Amino acid sequence: MIKVQDIQQYGKEHMETVAASAATMQTGIQAIASAYGDYTKKSFEDTKSFVEKLSGVKSLDKAIEVQTEFAKSAYETFVAESQKISALYTDLAKQTFKPLEGVIAKFTPTAAV
Repeated sequence: MIKVQDIQQYGKEHMETVAASAATMQTGIQAIASAYGDYTKKSFEDTKSFVEKLSGVKSLDKAIEVQTEFAKSAYETFVAESQKISALYTDLAKQTFKPLEGVIAKFTPTAAV
């Protein structure tokens, strides 16, 4: 027979699990937003520096050299920041669903070995 206390305890456990998951998600989203903001700021500063350098060149060869350096630097920064942000999304997913593993385990039958 199911007792009212068991139902209440079950509901309380689930609320605590959802609250823990939401708190983890909030922290993760803040970290991701901060990473995007940092990347945007760095990109803006790099572009500003590039434009300043480019406006000071006197020859076509030097302009091509400055542009090539900027393109290489921008690409390397993009790849590095993309990997960093991707890792943050992965960590967010893992940490957000970690509290739910216990709930899922209760309802998932285990395979007999």
